[in-house]
Amino acid sequence: MDLQELETKAQAIIADLVERSGIKKGQIFVLGLSSSEVAGGVIGQNSSLEIGEVLVKTILSYLDDREIYLAVQGCEHLNRALVVERELAEKKDLEIVNVLPTLHAGGSGQLAAFKYMKDPVEVERITAYAGLDIGDTAIGMHVKHVQVPLRPALRELGGAHVTALASRPKLIGGARANYQPDPIRKF
Repeated sequence: MDLQELETKAQAIIADLVERSGIKKGQIFVLGLSSSEVAGGVIGQNSSLEIGEVLVKTILSYLDDREIYLAVQGCEHLNRALVVERELAEKKDLEIVNVLPTLHAGGSGQLAAFKYMKDPVEVERITAYAGLDIGDTAIGMHVKHVQVPLRPALRELGGAHVTALASRPKLIGGARANYQPDPIRKF
């Protein structure tokens, strides 16, 4: 696996999603990551710490520069808990849970988050504005309603299928109501 190419593609994907999702400073972006899928294997079967580190470091750096919070989702063995900065957990009064991820319980993305974040903690759940799913890890439970699918600029990263979600305010009021322009789909 060419890690430099992986980094370049991850930069292109995150730049595209941040622009098109409309996510703003102070909001939360969730990342679901299967390094096994990126490596061309089956989710949970071939975890790669190196792949997790390249992807999380690249995405975290891009988001940090824009003051957007990253939440890295763990696997089902940790009930899809998320690694976030303690600052975010305290600011949003998130439920901090006591667990340390491993390569096969939490995954390479969470291990990388613990390595690269300033003061990481695990939280039980969040409500993110947008997110990126690398390897079909099911991030939807952590993205606020109404979820809007985004097609990333690149739909594959290594061997992994890549999808993304953004969110928009609910449309209420029915046929007589008027609405503000949709910043995501632009219609």
